Amino acid sequence: MTSLPDSDSPKADAQSSAYLPALLDMEFLLRDELLAIRIGLEMLKPELIQREHGIRSTVAVFGSARLQEPAAARENLRLREAEAAKSPADSLCRQNVAIARRQLDLSKYYDIAREFSSLVSCACQIDGQCDYVVVTGGGGGIMEAGNRGAADVKAKSIGLNITLPHEQHPNPYITPELCFQFHYFAIRKMHFLIRAKALVAFPGGFGTLDELFETLTLIQTGKVQHVVIVLVGRAFWERLINWKMLVEEGLIAEKDLRIFHYAETAQEAWDLIGRHYGVSPP
Repeated sequence: MTSLPDSDSPKADAQSSAYLPALLDMEFLLRDELLAIRIGLEMLKPELIQREHGIRSTVAVFGSARLQEPAAARENLRLREAEAAKSPADSLCRQNVAIARRQLDLSKYYDIAREFSSLVSCACQIDGQCDYVVVTGGGGGIMEAGNRGAADVKAKSIGLNITLPHEQHPNPYITPELCFQFHYFAIRKMHFLIRAKALVAFPGGFGTLDELFETLTLIQTGKVQHVVIVLVGRAFWERLINWKMLVEEGLIAEKDLRIFHYAETAQEAWDLIGRHYGVSPP
């Protein structure tokens, strides 16, 4: 006859986090010692999902989250001008008007990015073949335009969002099953380039420059090969970066300037990539 346990005998505490399976214990998974495991998982999850969707190659589209489509940029300028009219002596209001005017000038790149994405997606997502799939940072502005252009032609596109101290939401045009959120910038950057056949950079700020220069460095040093870099808007990029000075000072070689190309239109950007890889136009 089996005896019942004494009521005063010690029992295992099923309420303790120690009792949870490791993969369900978030407090355990977030320990500093498990950093390598978390990085590995963040690398693997988007990789497996893209394989399942047949994503064979991508085109990364970079650009400012702050650039609005033309209609929104015009409305923003109107509001800034109205504010300045109420406070004509306020220097900050005048500065905001000047910035809003320049933003309206740059808003044309929203439409170019959207058109470019449509061209790429029409040419390369046919009969279930998923090549040159547009991938963006998943946010607003130029990133939104990139995903939106693919959605316009009912094609897949990828968004690689990042958790930031300020709230950030993925734009509504990303293919839902290909909308990823990253904690680590380094892993996110790797996913931009793992399948990339090309990187197309539109006007942008720190984030765009960071991603662009990392790719330029990887190509220059031979770590990455066969990635076509297209800078859209030659006047913007040459005003921003004095490439010639870098050559004259001996800080880069003349041949390094051949790592990238300029384009002014969506068709020109896609033609540069298509010619390089022998892809037929849509």
